Amino acid sequence: MEAFLDVGRTFAFNLRMVDVIALSSTMIILIPTTWMIYNLYFHPLARFPGPFWHRATRLAYVIKMNKGTLAFDVLPMHQKYGPVVRIAPNELSFQTPQAWKDIYGHRTGTAAGAEEMDKYHTFYRTKGEVLSISSGGREYHAILRRQLSHGFSDRAMREQEPIIGGYIDLLIDKLRERCVDPDVKDPITGKPAPKMLNMVSWYNWTTFDVIGDLVFGEPFGSLERGEYDPWVAAINDSIKFLGIINGVKHMGLESLLIWAVKLLNTGRREHTDRLVKKLQKRINLGVERLDLIEGLLQKKDEWNLSIHHLEANGSSILIAGSETTATMLSGVTYMLLTHPEALRKVTEEVRTTFKSSEEITLTSVSSLTYMLACLNESLRAYPPVPFGMPRQVPKGGSTISGEFVPEDTVVAVWHWAAYHNDKLWTDPFGYHPERYLQDPKFANDAFGIHNPFSHGPRNCIGRHLAYAEMRLVLARLLFNFEMRLAEPDFDWLDHKSYVLWSKPPLNVYLTPREF
Repeated sequence: MEAFLDVGRTFAFNLRMVDVIALSSTMIILIPTTWMIYNLYFHPLARFPGPFWHRATRLAYVIKMNKGTLAFDVLPMHQKYGPVVRIAPNELSFQTPQAWKDIYGHRTGTAAGAEEMDKYHTFYRTKGEVLSISSGGREYHAILRRQLSHGFSDRAMREQEPIIGGYIDLLIDKLRERCVDPDVKDPITGKPAPKMLNMVSWYNWTTFDVIGDLVFGEPFGSLERGEYDPWVAAINDSIKFLGIINGVKHMGLESLLIWAVKLLNTGRREHTDRLVKKLQKRINLGVERLDLIEGLLQKKDEWNLSIHHLEANGSSILIAGSETTATMLSGVTYMLLTHPEALRKVTEEVRTTFKSSEEITLTSVSSLTYMLACLNESLRAYPPVPFGMPRQVPKGGSTISGEFVPEDTVVAVWHWAAYHNDKLWTDPFGYHPERYLQDPKFANDAFGIHNPFSHGPRNCIGRHLAYAEMRLVLARLLFNFEMRLAEPDFDWLDHKSYVLWSKPPLNVYLTPREF
């Protein structure tokens, strides 16, 4: 009898296990399926068009982000579905000039008094990290920006010119030293053979040394050594982690997995540790400098800013003021070297405007109108931040480009996609500086949608410094060297984006001019 009962209990247990497994399997299928059906047909954004899997689940978005293709994939979506596309269950991408004003702009005129759209916290904030000018809310940002703005003023730029100009002088000197190989003779001229230089690296070394001095009072020394500081290299190596970190957050797994991502991201840990040490050294200088961080240091005690708050803001300034400027310089260099007529025109403009390299200053480069057109066209063709910088619709919803959008929706204008749509631009994949010189061929282009430094109260605080630095570097290079691609058949633009670009080497031959 007992044996019979044991058999019965075993059978009942196995039956219950089968039921549990069946129920679990059903739930694993049913819950995501139900959620997808809700997203597709009952979600407040269900009326907006978009690809099936992007409307159904955030997973398609995250996969493409981590493949480094999302910035490009948004373009065909707009070409198929129009100026408003649902690229994730809770996110819309817009491609109209008005969308810039409605999403990012100041609340003036008929919009006066309306709540500004805050940054989408899932994208900008990470658990356990203190807020900065980049990630903080509107009031926090406004206070920090007012204090930091002194370092980006016209007066500050004039005082900083010897610092900036000194590093660009050093760049030119080092390029002259390194652009030939003294041990190899050119078989035609008998002179030392040209040596291939990776301009992505040289631009990075220059901009990081400049921003290092303007924030910490000392450079990284990359230009002097002609090699990456380990810290700068670690920052560049961590770009791919931007996609991973944002993917974890977008999928709602931040609390569960962010510790593992941070553990693997050794570059980020090194970055933070080194930055804290450099800031402490800058604070210990005990002297006032009209640089980019002085405004916050003056309020450090009054506002009770910890070293970690200073580190967060110093990090934001460091990345925004170096990596993106180097990216813009890399982009315009490639564009010019693959478009000989534009290169000829801008070179002629520089060499007829200036008689010596010393005449090329932060102020004097502002007269180079064709160069400015070249830079603007490069910023359109190769924006330093190809992604859309997301905002969140406030309570009560908002009207964006004539469309009412419910509260909590994530909205953005995606830079690269918006700048390459043939419904907005004439020959969008071409390179035409004349586009920005009122050439009638391009009169119908949607110039109002081109905002590479963003728009409104949270646009890039350092945009004027970036333009001046780009023009100064490019003018000095064109004045002092002839340039050509070392690998003319290599499509340098064919690379990935993980919020920022993951740039391959841009190998160039430089030939010094003889004066």
